[in-house]
This record gives sequence, structure tokens and C-alpha cells, in this order.
Amino acid sequence: MNANTRRHSANNDLPGLCEDHPLHYSRLDLPRGDLWIFTYGSLMWDPGFRFADALPALLRGYHRSFCIYSSRYRGTVDKPGLVLGLDRGGACRGIAYRIVASDVPRALETLWLREMRRGVYVPRLLPVAAGGARPKALAFLANRGHAGYAGRLALEDCAEIIAGCCGERGPNIDYLANTLRHLDALGVHDHHLHRLLAAVRTRIA
Repeated sequence: MNANTRRHSANNDLPGLCEDHPLHYSRLDLPRGDLWIFTYGSLMWDPGFRFADALPALLRGYHRSFCIYSSRYRGTVDKPGLVLGLDRGGACRGIAYRIVASDVPRALETLWLREMRRGVYVPRLLPVAAGGARPKALAFLANRGHAGYAGRLALEDCAEIIAGCCGERGPNIDYLANTLRHLDALGVHDHHLHRLLAAVRTRIA
């Protein structure tokens, strides 16, 4: 598959939002009662669901990466932008949200419509360190087998894409800047993302 075919196919919505799809939340072995959600990108600053607690959290075994093509929210089919995914290796600091049991069904519906339309993420329950405890939290990992997976791009390539893309939710650079703003507020200084933002701004100026 060439790059253009890969990018265009990355826009296809996943018909598997229906309950018989293996990635539907009804097929996951989710805990009864309250549910934790680990967030690392736009869900940190725009969760879209009601939550009872929000705690700084650490997930080991995965790192934050601009490895997902966005042909809707931060780009177009002809010019896809980039958004974050959790890719293998390292560790990631973010926010863990606790959703009370009565709000879980609606929250899952909201999350699946937003994050799982294309199947570019794989939902997994993983242990996180949050508030002195280690709850299992639902996290959305990059699906390496999906056409929307961009792989490990060089910083300069990421900057070039982000600088020139805009989608339904605004310029791609806003996504990056908002993520960094919330990480800084958490006391998490992501050197790589700060370098990336500087490189993007250089291209836009």
C-alpha cells in the first residue's frame, strides 16, 4: 500500500461500532462498578464525559506519540493531520478519570463514537499509578495494523504535517498546543513535544 492509499483508507469509519464487533465495549471484560479512563491527548482537556475524580497518572509500557493520521478532526482525506496514540515502549504520564458506575454506559458510548469510529485504536484495561493506588484503567492504544497508523515519524516530518493541516475541530497545531498546556499544568515537561511545537511554529511563521 502506497502512502496516498494508506492515508485515504485511514478515513474509513468502522462499521464495527455495532455490538457484534470484537472491539465494541460490550465485548470487553470491564469491571463492574466505577471505571477509570487513562487519557494522554485531547481527552485530557476535553473528556466529553462526566467524571468523579481526575488524578495525575502514570502508565508504563507505552509512550505518547503522534502516530495516528487524522483525516477528520485535525485534517482532511486529502491532507490528513496527526493526533496522538499510545505506542509500545517507555512510559506515559497523563490524567486518569474515574467514572461512577451510573455514568459508565453513557461515557462508553461517547468514547466509542469519538475514539473508535475507525478502529485505529485498540481499547485495553491496563494498570496505572494514580493517587497512591494502581487501578486498572481503560486506555486507547495505537492499532499498528490499521491504515491510519503513521508509524514512527521523524520530528521534522511531524512538524511539516501538523503545520499544514486543519480539520473539523480546528488547526492541527491547536491540538498539539493544548496537549502541551495541560501537560505543563500537570508538571510534566515533555521535551520532545516542546521541540515539535517550536518546529511547527517555525514553519507557520
